[in-house]
Order: sequence, then structure tokens, then C-alpha cells
Amino acid sequence: MTSHDNAADLPGAADRTFQVDLRGLVDLLSHHLYSSPRVYLRELLQNAVDALTARHALEPAAATAAFGIRLYADGSVVRVEDDGIGLTEADVHTFLATIGRSSKRAERIAEQRADFIGQFGIGLLSCFLVADEIHVLSRSARTPDAPAVEWRGRGDGSYTVRTLPASAHPRAGTTVSLTPRADAGEWTRPAQVHALARHFGSLLRHPVTFDDGTRGPAARVNPEPAPWAVGHPTPGARSRALAAYGEEVFGFTPLDTIELDLPAVGLRGIACVLPDTVPPGRRHGHRVHVKGMLLSEQAEEILPDWAFFVRCVVDAESLRPTASREALYEDDTLAAVRDALAERLRGWMSRAAASDPDLLARFLQAHHLAVKSLAVHDDEILRMLLPWLPFETTDGHTTLDEFARTHRTVLVTSSVEEFRQVAAIASAAGLGVVNGGYTYDRQLVHRLPEVRPQTTVADLDPATLTAHLDPVDRETELAAAAYLAMARDALAVFDCDVALRTFQPASAPALLVDSREARHERTRSQLAREQEGGLWGDILGALRQEAPRAQLILNQLNPLVRTAVAIDEPELARTSAEALYGQAAMLSRRPLRPAESSLINRSFLDLLAHALRKDR
Repeated sequence: MTSHDNAADLPGAADRTFQVDLRGLVDLLSHHLYSSPRVYLRELLQNAVDALTARHALEPAAATAAFGIRLYADGSVVRVEDDGIGLTEADVHTFLATIGRSSKRAERIAEQRADFIGQFGIGLLSCFLVADEIHVLSRSARTPDAPAVEWRGRGDGSYTVRTLPASAHPRAGTTVSLTPRADAGEWTRPAQVHALARHFGSLLRHPVTFDDGTRGPAARVNPEPAPWAVGHPTPGARSRALAAYGEEVFGFTPLDTIELDLPAVGLRGIACVLPDTVPPGRRHGHRVHVKGMLLSEQAEEILPDWAFFVRCVVDAESLRPTASREALYEDDTLAAVRDALAERLRGWMSRAAASDPDLLARFLQAHHLAVKSLAVHDDEILRMLLPWLPFETTDGHTTLDEFARTHRTVLVTSSVEEFRQVAAIASAAGLGVVNGGYTYDRQLVHRLPEVRPQTTVADLDPATLTAHLDPVDRETELAAAAYLAMARDALAVFDCDVALRTFQPASAPALLVDSREARHERTRSQLAREQEGGLWGDILGALRQEAPRAQLILNQLNPLVRTAVAIDEPELARTSAEALYGQAAMLSRRPLRPAESSLINRSFLDLLAHALRKDR
């Protein structure tokens, strides 16, 4: 509006006020601000709590339990009554009839605003999500003989105000009554109102009761304080109470509970460690209460991304809600809280590593991926937990600490398929190889010398492996020369060389040594040849390197290979070489190219046809 500050100086200019379509605004709230009509009860509870906070500021000597909130729902009416500060007639005109203004904003001292949950002054409009009229009856606590004030607001934007005798509302405070619409029964039935009150208000510090008009005693909505706010006779009893609360809230038995306490922002709560593995990328929301009122069940922003192995329930004093009060406002305070809670989780892991190895082992069994993602960027966690983390190795699934005791030189593959190609052969040759193809694993294995300086880590390459395979004697090499030449010719289409060696296990007829990078380089070289002369061909040619060839290593110790190299029928020999290549390619478990799938099918059928002809 600043661009029109001098509009009044223009000839004929006049100030105007915005006209608000209340029905349109309510529709906007219901479809874009609030997630569900159920929030109407949260907003009423919040207003009541803020009124009680103001009442205690007015009468600081009064006990917390002296003033409370009473809910009533019998199916025909929903009523929320509080013993709060109440409203005068001037307050009603100023705050109930002006959209976007809150009585909390009338406070002159900034610190006082922090005492209130609500900051936006639009909460009462949420009642129009379930009712066409809002009836407010209030009496101010500021003046002993203050009259009662009645306000009726309607969904069409009209309202009425009248002053009543003090006897119309004998106690200071406010009563809000709603007559539900027929289509709002899902949210206004007595059982649902009670359930919503418990859902939103179970940790409120003021007493809250619910009455359904059945003559029974009013039920306490928040009968017990938060478990972290209660004293316990022993640390074990406290731990069990926190775990029981976590199970009640989240529906699982925590592997452990981590107590959270940040006095600077008035935050307390617990983090429950999930007992089972969480799929990568899935983030669980956390339950965040602000001054006891439930703000969100899906507050992902309270913890860093790597902390997906816990679910938290916290109650905070100084976190800011968004306008909908269903999420947290991202600001410096929230960032500082997130960092501080991350330190609490690191501290828990440190304590488990130092004093409870059984708990740590169960935790890592389920959540090693989360810890690996943290260890990559956190030197403290790396030094503390890297030796305990499980990896897939040629000695099976084991920790790096155990593996490094056996292998002073640790070799690591760059992909899962590379590890599967070489695992059996490398194990038989006495090489210690770690599968570095999983997320974070290769990075972490290369940092092992930071924790164990006596260990050497190196990438596994084909030359390292083939150097540990024994050559055959010269006579055997010469006898197999014709077969090897024919095999190289048959497999030239795959840029594959063929060699004869001896290695364990003897049951393995062949080993295909090929890397993903080498295959990509050969593909790029092939594209460059096909695009010779064009702009794209020039670009690829500039990037071209000498493409490393794949290598099919035949095992002379294998009876099938010894039989194959002695074949003197050219077509059968060629088919056998193709079959050995196909079998080795399948054992590598990498995706097969169409030409390789075709070769496997053709060689199988040719060998089958040869066998059938031989039997006749």
C-alpha cells in the first residue's frame, strides 16, 4: 500500500477499505490453510489456553490448577468454556469482529507475545468449517463488576453484540458455543470431540475436562503430565516410563529412548529409536507440541535428514508455528534447535559405543545406513563407529574392524557387480575385498586408515586380481593357442580378450573381468565411430580414450574348460567359447546387453542341437 501513501493529495482521491467475502475466506481456509475441519477444536482450545495465560499474568499468585477449560458436546452443541482473562465490549468489537487481529497483539511488551500459542488472529474463523454461527459469551476478569458481553458471528459476515448482566456469565472467562451443521457430524459427535481434545491437548498444563451430558463425571482430557516432566524413583523406572509413552504415541516398542532437553528454548521430549530398518529416503514425521498444544504429527524439519532412525515427540516454548499452526516456521531458532537435537543423537551413539555394545550392535544391525550417511560427513562419528559398521566382504558380512585384523591391505570395488564378479576368485586367492558399490561404503572404507593407521586401502582393479591368478605352463598354453585365438575372434564383438589361467575355486569355469567405466568408454568410442565426421562425432572423438577391453579368463583347473580347449571342431569350439562368456556374464549379475542375451540363447540351442545329433 506504500505506493499510494500520497493518494489523498490527488484531486478527487478518497480512502477506501477492503471488502471481505467471509464465505470465500472460510473456503480458502478450509482448502488451503487448514488440513482438516478438525482443527476447529484445536483453535478453540488454543484461544482458551491463551486466555488462561493472560489470566495468570493478571493474577500471578493463583495456582495453575485454579483456572481450567471445560468442553461439552452432546451431538447438538459443542461448547468450550475457560476461566481466562475474558473480553470487554470494546475487546469484542476490536478482536472478534476484525479479521486478522488478535488480542495477543495488543500486548505492549514483546516478551508477553511469547507466552501465547496463537499469533495470527484468524483461529476463530475455523469454527465456520463446522458451524454457520459462533456464539461467544464472555466476562472480563480485569474489572470485578464487569458485565457479560454476548457476540454472535455468522458465516455471511454479519454479527451482533449486546451487553448482558454479570449473572449471564457468573465467572470471569469465555464460553464459545457452536451449533454444528448437518454435514459436520463427523467432527462434532461427542466421542469425536473427546478424541480430538485428547489428541490436541493431552500435554496442556491447564486442567481440561470433557462432558458429554450423560450425567457421568466429566472426563479429564489431560490426566497425566508429560512423562519427562514427572519424577521417577530410579533411572530404570524413568526409562521404562518414557519407552511406554513412546509406544503409546507411535505404536512400536522403541529400541531405546533418548531424552531431549534444550532449556534455552524450553524444549523437552524424547526420541524413540525405531527397532526396524527404515527404507532409504523415507522420512518419518515427528510430533511437536508448542506450549503443550499439539502442532503437528509430521514435523520433518525438527531433525536433520540423516536422523530417520528415530521418531520424536517434543514440547517447546519458543518455536514459532506457521499461520495454519500445523508446521514450524523455518527461522534461526528452528535451525539451532535442529543442530542441538542432532548433537543429542550423536551423544547417544557415543554413549552406546562406550558402555553398551549389545545395544549398539542391535542399533547398527537395523540402522547402519543412517549411521554411514552421518559418518561420511562427521569425523567424530567416523572415528567412533566406523570399526563397528557392517560391510559385505569376501569374508562375508562383517565389521571393518574384524576384516582389517585379517587383511592388512583392504581392496574395495567401485560397484556391486564388480564385487560379485570377483568375490569367489578373490577369496580363494586370499585377497580381502570389500563391496564398495553400496551407498557411502566406498567412501567410508577409504577412510579406514584414519581409524586404523596400520591398514592400507586401495581400489581393486583388474590388474590386481589377474596378478593373483597363476599362469599355465608353456606347453598347456601352446596346446590351447588355437582355441584361444578362435575364442577371441568369436568375442571380438564384445571387445573381449580371452586368457587361460589357473585359479580357485576349480568349480568356476571362467571369470569375466569388466568394469562399468570400461563398458561406458567402449560405448562412447563406438558412438564416435558411428558419428564420424559430424559435430557430435567430433565431440565424442575429443573425449575418446583408449577403451580398456573386457577379459574372459578361463580356468584350466575346471574339467569343462580342459575339455573345451581340446575341441577340434571349429563351430563347436566357437559355440563353447560363446557359452562360457555368457555363463560368466550371468554370474557377474550385471544387466545383460541385448547382444549378450541373444548370444546366450543361441549358444545354448547350438550346444543342445549338437548333443542331440551326437546321441543319434
